[in-house]
Amino acid sequence: MIDYYETKEHPVSRVMVLEAFKKVKISGGSGGIDGQSISDFEKELNRNVYKLWNRMSSGSYHPSAIKEVLIPKKSGGTRSLGIPTVSDRVCQQVVKAYLERIVEPTFHPDSYGYRPGRNAHMAIQSAIRRCSKIGWVLDIDISGFFDNIPHDLMLKAVEHYTKEKWVSMYIDRWLKADVVKQETGLTEGREKGTPQGGVISGLLANMFLHFTFDRWIEKYCPKMQFERYSDDIIVHCVSNKQAAFMKTRIAERMNECGLSMNEAKTKIVYCRNDRNRENPETACSFDFLGYTFKPRYCPTKDGLKLITAACMSESSKTSIRDKVRKFSIRKYRGNIQGLSSAINVMIKGWINYYCKFHKWTTVGLWFWLNKKLIEWKMAQKRRIGKRKAIRWLETVYRGKPNLFAHWQLVPPTLGKNRRPNFGSAV
Repeated sequence: MIDYYETKEHPVSRVMVLEAFKKVKISGGSGGIDGQSISDFEKELNRNVYKLWNRMSSGSYHPSAIKEVLIPKKSGGTRSLGIPTVSDRVCQQVVKAYLERIVEPTFHPDSYGYRPGRNAHMAIQSAIRRCSKIGWVLDIDISGFFDNIPHDLMLKAVEHYTKEKWVSMYIDRWLKADVVKQETGLTEGREKGTPQGGVISGLLANMFLHFTFDRWIEKYCPKMQFERYSDDIIVHCVSNKQAAFMKTRIAERMNECGLSMNEAKTKIVYCRNDRNRENPETACSFDFLGYTFKPRYCPTKDGLKLITAACMSESSKTSIRDKVRKFSIRKYRGNIQGLSSAINVMIKGWINYYCKFHKWTTVGLWFWLNKKLIEWKMAQKRRIGKRKAIRWLETVYRGKPNLFAHWQLVPPTLGKNRRPNFGSAV
């Protein structure tokens, strides 16, 4: 018996599949449960593209099980990522490309996550600007957001945007795909949630929260301002009373949509600065997208002022130190150029993200990284002392000041030239 989904009536072309693979290739990433890498897929590109097109256009495509990978969270514990196979990622990219052009224009301007032309820095900049004017912040934490999205409501959101049955069908299959657990190796089914880590996961999350939060707050609290980066949300309030009221109302809304607010991590914060000089008995700092927002005295064109500054959070610094320790610089057996090649990409990424605002607050981290380079030199040449190792590193810096990206901020020097080089803007 042949039903609707087994006929080649779905508007999926081989060009769509090929373009989807090109985007997946640019994004990179490891293989899924079948062990096939992107390069393996590309070796037989025409054959693989034809096979996926044939299956997607006929409705016979079914996703493989998803490989679970547990990664540590900055706040402690682990987060579960779902790694689809390369073939599944290509198919998800096909649907994402089709759906994104429809849903993107409808999204709220204060939604920043997983959207073309928007990024975390834009959300942080908006939060800085609003915190300087509005005295209170409700910092919202949703318990296990990606693991608890109700499938029926998710599909309802999809069907709001498109009546194409093939789109809903494939999203439904991805939502219900089995997961191979990392710790046990057992295969488990899912009745709710979408695996964080899939190509289409970010778009689905935005679609769900667009109706659950963005549209709801726009309808019932039109004057409230907020920033949302996927499930990371902060709401700006004019008083403690308003923040407490919004906390209750948003918790009720989350419950209506199958989610729950983490009461222990959701908090009301007072943004103390020159404009807001009260001293209430409440928290004055909160973390958002890897930055800590807290009161600091900073130099401005009008002199020293108390502002709500966004600085690299301590949990982010701890996470970076843990990654460097895991790499184990001390045990690296190559030369300094090889060591630079091995870790410089990571350092550049950290600087680009965490040094966008108030980069002088990262100085201790870069001093610590220079210390690790000194320890590496001492371990490499066991008879060399600490001072000689530092002098050697100074010599390398003078010859190649760009060898390590962080040397432009904190050079590996002693004495008079030890001051960090942050320029005039901090």
